[in-house]
Amino acid sequence: MIISDLERLVESIQKEKNIPRDVVIEILESAMEAAAKKKYGMTKDIEAQYNAELGEVELIEWRTVVEEVEDPDIEITLEEARAQDPGWQVGDSYGRIVDASELGRIAAQTAKQVIIQKIRDAERELTFNEFKDRKGELITGIVRRFEKGNIIVDLNRAEAILPRREQVPTETYRPGDRIQAYVLDITRATRQPQVVLSRTHPGLLQKLFEMEVPEIYEGIVRIEACAREPGHRAKIAVSSTDPDVDPVGACVGLKGSRVQAVVGELRGEAIDIIPWHPDPARFIVYAIAPAQVARVYIDESNHTMELIVPDDQLAKAIGRRGQNVRLAAQLTGWKIDIHSETKHAQMLDASRDEIARVQVLDDQMVDALVRSGFQNAQDLADAEAYEIAQILGVDDDFAEEVVKAADDVVGALIMEEAERRRHGPEETADAE
Repeated sequence: MIISDLERLVESIQKEKNIPRDVVIEILESAMEAAAKKKYGMTKDIEAQYNAELGEVELIEWRTVVEEVEDPDIEITLEEARAQDPGWQVGDSYGRIVDASELGRIAAQTAKQVIIQKIRDAERELTFNEFKDRKGELITGIVRRFEKGNIIVDLNRAEAILPRREQVPTETYRPGDRIQAYVLDITRATRQPQVVLSRTHPGLLQKLFEMEVPEIYEGIVRIEACAREPGHRAKIAVSSTDPDVDPVGACVGLKGSRVQAVVGELRGEAIDIIPWHPDPARFIVYAIAPAQVARVYIDESNHTMELIVPDDQLAKAIGRRGQNVRLAAQLTGWKIDIHSETKHAQMLDASRDEIARVQVLDDQMVDALVRSGFQNAQDLADAEAYEIAQILGVDDDFAEEVVKAADDVVGALIMEEAERRRHGPEETADAE
C-alpha cells in the first residue's frame, strides 16, 4: 500500500491538503527513508528517490568503497564493488537498490506515521506563511464551535480562535454565523499555528472605516486616534490632508450611510466622529462633545487638563458611568478632571481663603496666585521663591518671606486638623 498507486496519492494529498507537489514528494521520500532505517538499521545511509515514471519510491543504500572495511553499514571493499563493476575506485560512493517490498508491516506502519506527521507539519507551515503577514487586517470566517468560552472560527483553509477576553460581552454567536474580526496575532503553537482574532481591538473600528470610507483608504482622510468601550460607545478623531474635504462628513457619509454601516457591523456600538486638532485644548473640547466646555486649564508637567463646564453640562460631560470622559481621555492621551462652574467657583473661594491666611500677601497678590494655579498654602510652601517673585512682580527676599509664611500656615492647618480630630468624637457624643 505504501508504494502502490503513489502518483494518485501524491495528487490526492496535493489537492485535498493544498500542499505543493514537491513538498508531498519530500514527505513520501522522508517516510520511506524512515521505514527503511527501521528495517535495516539507523546507521545505514539509505536514500529515497521518487520515480514519477514508475510511480514508486526507490530506496538506494549508499556505501563508500574502501580497501579495508571498518563499518560494514556504510563501507564496502573494493573487491566486492568490482565484482559488480570493474570500474569502481577507492572513495567512490557505491549505491545498491533496496527492495522496498521487504520492509515489512512494522516498517510500513512507521512510514504511515511519518507521512501523517509530515503532512500535519506542512499544513501548519502553510497556514503560518499564509497568515503571518495578515496581522492587523480584517478577516471573515464562520463560527464553528465553542471551547471553554473561546469561539473557534473557520477561515476556510485554517481555524482561528476568538478568545473570551477579545469578545464583546453584548455580542452572541451561534455555529454557522458569519463573523468579521481583527487579526490580533499569529503564533506558532505546538499543535498548529494559532490565528488569534479580536472583536474589541480599536483596530477593528479603524479597518471598518477604511472599508467604508474611500477617502481613508486613499489617504486623504486620516484616523488620528481611536478609543472604544466595546459594545457600548467609541470615539474616533479624524483629520484631512485636503482642505476641501471635511473629514467628519466623509466618515459620516450621505445621510449617515457610512457610519451606520460600521455601527451595524459592530452591532449597535455608538460612534462619535470628531475633528482632530493639534492644539490639545481645542482637541479636548472636541473630544468631550456633546458637552460644552467653558474653560480649559492645562498642567503640562502632570499631563493633566481641568475642564470647567456649565452646571447643566456636567452630567453630559462625564457621561453614563463616566463613559464619555473616559473615552475622551483615551482619545487624547491626557488625564482629565471635570468640574462644574459652581464647583469650580467654590474651589476658587476655598483656595483664596486659605492662601489669604498668608498674612504678607494682599488681596491682589492672592488673586494673582490663584489665577496662576496655586490651590492652597501647601502649594506656596512647596514653590520656589523665584517662581513666586515672577508671578507677583516682587523681589526674591519678599518671595522668600511668602514661602516661609506659607509654611507656617501649613503647620497651623495641620494643628487645627489634629485638634478637630481629637475633639470630634467628644462633640458628637455631647450632641447625642
